[in-house]
Amino acid sequence: MVFFPLIQRRLFHALPSASKFIFSPQVKQAIQSGGPVVALESTIISHGMPYPQNVETARVVESIVRDQGAIPATIAILNGHVHIGLDKDALEELGKIGPKAVKASRRDLAPVIALKQSGATTVASTMMLARAAGIPVFVTGGIGGVHRGADQSFDISADLTELGRTPVAVVCAGVKSILDIEKTLEVLETQGVTVATVGSSKRFPAFYTPDSGFDSPSHVPDAKTAAQVILANHDLDLKNGMVFAVPIPEEHAANSQIIQDAIDTAVQDARSHGIRGKEETPYLLKRVTELTVGKSLESNIALIKNNAVVGGQIAVALSKLKMNRR
Repeated sequence: MVFFPLIQRRLFHALPSASKFIFSPQVKQAIQSGGPVVALESTIISHGMPYPQNVETARVVESIVRDQGAIPATIAILNGHVHIGLDKDALEELGKIGPKAVKASRRDLAPVIALKQSGATTVASTMMLARAAGIPVFVTGGIGGVHRGADQSFDISADLTELGRTPVAVVCAGVKSILDIEKTLEVLETQGVTVATVGSSKRFPAFYTPDSGFDSPSHVPDAKTAAQVILANHDLDLKNGMVFAVPIPEEHAANSQIIQDAIDTAVQDARSHGIRGKEETPYLLKRVTELTVGKSLESNIALIKNNAVVGGQIAVALSKLKMNRR
């Protein structure tokens, strides 16, 4: 058997469109030097929590990423400009704007920028902008997916399509449990997306709880192995993203039955009020928080912090692997 050396190694680099982005100095320097950077979405700030808890949580998550040795890059659109990394004032501004900011998925980016609006990026748009900026690792709470009743509504999150075409690794606590997890995993398979649980088990987490009842197609034991998988994705020049599902620690997990009952009630409430589309997920998360008397929000914050730890470690490990090739 004859092995042929790679003529040119594939490297994950920024795209020309990023020339118009506003980078924070730290993020820009880290990207240019090949250092570890972790992209963070901003919808969780604007639509996920009330002010000032949203800003406080965002700052803590950024601090956790730094503690792992990586640079956090919260992504948002302010007054029509894409920001890759927010300073304290910009983060505070976005937190105060809250739900008044446009919940900007891929389809919304052009109008928000053209009209010089402020927008908070979803998983899909954060992936796209992170890819353009040259950031291969992205940490979030949970990805979107197939909504319950999608066989009638055809309501499927743009996150899944983006994962099928944008080579960014998404570190999350699985799919938001307000969704149809089984169908979401099927769509991810159809899109060719690598899905792996981080840890000793293949059990796919369910956001508020560590076990959805379904398996991931594979698992990786630690951050270093996850980084190796990401690098292989880059070497093959695959265009798809990857999902690294991190189960919420047991001590922070919510009671599965309480969560399920709250979700069922929240979905019924959303249907009775005619709430659908991009407004549905924020409504359901808020309603579940109300029905669980804040327990779900506590779990939400805990899992985001845990994801930041793992995502920061993966970014550092990936940077080291790339440095060793130079």
